[in-house]
Amino acid sequence: MINLYFIRHGQTQWNREKKLQGRTDIPLNLQGEAQIAAYQLNESLLAANWFCSPLQRARQTAAILGVNAISENALIEMNWGTWEGQKLQDLQRDDPEEFARLEALGIDLMPPEAESPRIVGARVSDWVAKLAEQQHSASIGCVSHKGVIRAVYALAANWDMQHKSAHKMDYHCAQHFCYENGNWSIGELNIAL
Repeated sequence: MINLYFIRHGQTQWNREKKLQGRTDIPLNLQGEAQIAAYQLNESLLAANWFCSPLQRARQTAAILGVNAISENALIEMNWGTWEGQKLQDLQRDDPEEFARLEALGIDLMPPEAESPRIVGARVSDWVAKLAEQQHSASIGCVSHKGVIRAVYALAANWDMQHKSAHKMDYHCAQHFCYENGNWSIGELNIAL
């Protein structure tokens, strides 16, 4: 079984402004740097093999955490396409019918020129399956993004993203998921940092 511990990157200016970042490569702001510097990884997290999204906000987070993370494209944030740089409330206001139609797709929501959470989950699953072929048991740390963590959670919880999730995740905590024989499950959510 592969144990994966996901940590979301620290705050950026676009997070503060509630803009969809996606693949736009925004650095941490000062508050984000301070937020991550306050985290303390427990012994099991420190002992994990670490990977991170190639985007600078994730790489900066890994560096501040003091983990030697390998850049992994599978962990990059969901591509929000033409929605990147915009606020959800503005998108909803500008075209409420189209926004509602796309939102109702849940895990298959795909803005123009973007990818869906289902595609993100498949991308991460393919990467983890390759890791599982190399080693049957491993502890992996991942510095990634909210969209990636939600996509993995959707697979582990069998959540279609059309309704409220069964669990509330705190993105200032680590999220533990397990992968075995092609299946995801929840290990432990909201591990204090």
